[in-house]
Amino acid sequence: MHAKRKTAAAVGAVLAPVLALTLPTGSASAHGYISSPPSRQAQCAAGTVSCGSITYEPQSVEGPKGLTSCSGGNSGFAELDDDSKGWQVTPVSRSTSFQWVLTARHATSTWQYFASGQKIAEFNDNGAQPGATVTHQVDFGNLSGKQKVLAVWNIADTANAFYACIDVNVS
Repeated sequence: MHAKRKTAAAVGAVLAPVLALTLPTGSASAHGYISSPPSRQAQCAAGTVSCGSITYEPQSVEGPKGLTSCSGGNSGFAELDDDSKGWQVTPVSRSTSFQWVLTARHATSTWQYFASGQKIAEFNDNGAQPGATVTHQVDFGNLSGKQKVLAVWNIADTANAFYACIDVNVS
């Protein structure tokens, strides 16, 4: 009986690290953020701006649908709401492509873009599951100059959305 226990312990010791590396974890099923033009969380991840925990999980800015904050209401990512933090402003034209990088591909209801307190674009995916990247061409209309764009990815089968803010200068 003692030999069987030793064998089981040895097998467990060999398999545990393999399982730990191959089984999915909660944080690995992250979600998405805008990479281009660089969103605030992309700037944190790249080290362009010094940030807290968002540096290691730019794809995790998730909160209830309908919020207007860069942090998605997540107090752990509150520095994304700080407009005085020194965010890099990207020069863009009146019609600009925004690219999302998705680390988990959720069924999507809509993608929305806001600037100067108004919705400037919405794309309806009717519950479709997106690919690993999604690009939208957004027209700023008559808006110009420095703008903080709030981009929202509304998930179809939950009450949550993912949030990203992008600082741009529209010429």
